[in-house]
Amino acid sequence: MSLGRTVKLNTGASIPQLGFGTWQAEPGQVEAAVYEALKAGYKHIDFAKVYGNQKEISNALKRAFTELGIKREDLFLVSKLWNSQHRPEHVAAALDDCLAELGLDYLDLYLVHFPVAFDERGDVNQNLFPLQDKSDHPDGDVKILDDISIVDTWKAMTKLPKEKARAIGVSNHTKEHLQALIDATGVTPAANQIERHPRLLQPELIKFAAEKGIHITEYSAFGNNMLGLPLLVQHDTVKEVAAANKATPAQVILAWAQVGGHSVIPKSVTASRIQENFREIELSKEDFEKIEEIGKKEPRRFNIPYVANKPRWPINIFGEPEEKDAPHKVVV
Repeated sequence: MSLGRTVKLNTGASIPQLGFGTWQAEPGQVEAAVYEALKAGYKHIDFAKVYGNQKEISNALKRAFTELGIKREDLFLVSKLWNSQHRPEHVAAALDDCLAELGLDYLDLYLVHFPVAFDERGDVNQNLFPLQDKSDHPDGDVKILDDISIVDTWKAMTKLPKEKARAIGVSNHTKEHLQALIDATGVTPAANQIERHPRLLQPELIKFAAEKGIHITEYSAFGNNMLGLPLLVQHDTVKEVAAANKATPAQVILAWAQVGGHSVIPKSVTASRIQENFREIELSKEDFEKIEEIGKKEPRRFNIPYVANKPRWPINIFGEPEEKDAPHKVVV
């Protein structure tokens, strides 16, 4: 697998397959981590309004432009519309707010973060987690907005100026959600960013995306440390394949993730790991299938906001068993 490999979006733009993610990076660490990533050669950087780190990322980008001689046009930068910004009249202003935080004129890709609308209260760019009244819900669940559909929001996304959002897509959308967007607007998302790792293969969604020309970007490639479970770099099969290839477990997972033309956005705040993860390897068919067996035998989705998030989101997004009691569903 060649270093810096790219694939084409349905817009014709090229997206680097190996990117750098910033979800769950602690405040105060993100600027240095993104700078190290840019220094190491990453060109695809992923961030989001809700991560609360875009101003730090802006600082890292400015440093890279001046100190490393990197040009904006050589990068592929991605951000996301947050759940509190889903009303059609808020979408364009949310993009402007995002660009202002980043100090940028445009994004290469702008995504709808979740197929979920929060019932915004006050400033939609600041109050990102509006809560239900605690008198009715002592747990303080997020208040879901049921009168805005994912189609309403997507229609507003399609009207964003191309000079500000060169491509638009979604994140955490299922096959059914994607089909609803396409049917209602005729506009196919350029990308769908999803949780995908050796324990969550999602073959039906992957097949559907390929048929429709929707690029897949994978997050949580190593699993998810929100739940206190071992990361997949510690899995015996991954370590076995890594040893056989004289590679790190992380390099094995990232190589597996890119098979099929997908992109992947690992996160790290450690300079040595950031550099290690950028050294790509090629997996044999046999090694690829060994990694696939993990998901066939031990399937698990980690990022389920109804059970994993605090405050909890009382909505069924993915149709997982853990979501069956959620009082809300995605509005299409």
